[in-house]
Amino acid sequence: MTETNARFDAEVLPYLDAAYSLARWLVRDDHVAEDVVQDAYLRAFRYFGSFRGSDARPWLLGIVRNCCYDWFAQQKRSREFESDVEDADAPALDGHSRPETPETLLVQKMERAHVTAGIARLALPFREVLVLREMEDLSYEEIANVLGIPKGTVMSRLSRARRQLQEELSQYR
Repeated sequence: MTETNARFDAEVLPYLDAAYSLARWLVRDDHVAEDVVQDAYLRAFRYFGSFRGSDARPWLLGIVRNCCYDWFAQQKRSREFESDVEDADAPALDGHSRPETPETLLVQKMERAHVTAGIARLALPFREVLVLREMEDLSYEEIANVLGIPKGTVMSRLSRARRQLQEELSQYR
């Protein structure tokens, strides 16, 4: 294994789950997300020699995002996938553990379905900012770099995304 390969393995491979999570939230399909992440990792490996940062996660997530948009363009779709609120494989949305009784499991499944559906209904620019901030825990500056937009735009989109999600979820309470 070459030094570059070892460096790539050490700096980029740990973010495979984050890459998949972002791709899945953007394209809304498990299999497509896997393909997008595979393409993104191939691109990342190909261009790893030009990576000059200290944190590969925002750099990789930017590549994943670009691959998602490339996939959208290839599909020539103006409309995004419909959300499947009963998706059992939805990414975990909370880290809180509760006693696992049938009642709490049902409530947890319903809450997850409502939050997942609410996020899925957000327009793509708002959804991607929300996922990068709340699920991938990127800073505003890192999100701005990933998306290629000003930090103020990130803050504005995140605020609007949170407000829209809150409005969506208030319908379920």
